Amino acid sequence: MSWVRSSTVKAGLAQRARIVLLAAEGVSNTEIADRVGVSRPTVIDWRCRYESSGLVGLQDAPRSGRPRLIDHDKVITETLKPPPKRLGVTHWSSRLLAARLGVANSTVARAWKAYGVQPWRAETFKFSTDPELVAKVTDVVGLYLAPPENAIVLCVDEKSQIQALDRTAPVLPLMPGSPQRRSHDYRRHGTTNLYAALNLASGLVISQLTPRHRAIEFKRWLVAHPRFHLHFTPTYSSWLNLVERWFSELTTKWLKRGSHRSVPELTASIQSWIDTWNEDPRPFVWHKTADEILDKITRYLQPISNSEH
Repeated sequence: MSWVRSSTVKAGLAQRARIVLLAAEGVSNTEIADRVGVSRPTVIDWRCRYESSGLVGLQDAPRSGRPRLIDHDKVITETLKPPPKRLGVTHWSSRLLAARLGVANSTVARAWKAYGVQPWRAETFKFSTDPELVAKVTDVVGLYLAPPENAIVLCVDEKSQIQALDRTAPVLPLMPGSPQRRSHDYRRHGTTNLYAALNLASGLVISQLTPRHRAIEFKRWLVAHPRFHLHFTPTYSSWLNLVERWFSELTTKWLKRGSHRSVPELTASIQSWIDTWNEDPRPFVWHKTADEILDKITRYLQPISNSEH
């Protein structure tokens, strides 16, 4: 029987088919139960159902209980419609929608879970208005996936206005059954600015911390180093710059939970973390091609361009 060898047949159905096949070979009910991993009464039950109804008897019988009063498709269809203005809400809750449809809110919750719908969540996005979007994406991604021979590719950007923040109370350490805790409020003690260049190949970072955030110093440096050629990311597309991924590491692993009582203390802390990073640098590997990125942007824009809003 092909059900036993099929990878698409439900496990329970394959198990019942194996019971029938072993019975046809003359194997005893007790031995079948041991081989298949079920009880002896179960073996007898499926053998009887096969003898009376054939293969149809091995199928699952209709389940008892009250039939579903409303289909999940109906729940999702109503969820995607905006709530009436008289309700004074911007999106549905399970209780509000359940009351409108006349079902239990658990029914709505199950439908949302099955379809991956979360009306309470909202995300933001920002489109690049750069007229050279395609050319710049192709250029930058090309540097990542096929860097020029005998050349160093550096991902350069700035992280400005890093604040020296000091909590108003000492941080309470992590304890069994209790997370690390820190006060919600803090005192500000000034800011610093970080300029960083991430070596694409090695992951090493060249950095400079400055008290002021100005472009003139960077322009002067470029004039003094004419061998460097700049490649620009599109407007509103800093995510395309791999050094931003490194900035994220710095923020989440060091600055977010830090407490600094002065700018010199903050700059020393950041430089110490960078020195530690450079002792064992980890390059970030880019995988997406330019075509994949541009295709995703196009597909993302499509439903918005067709929207009536």
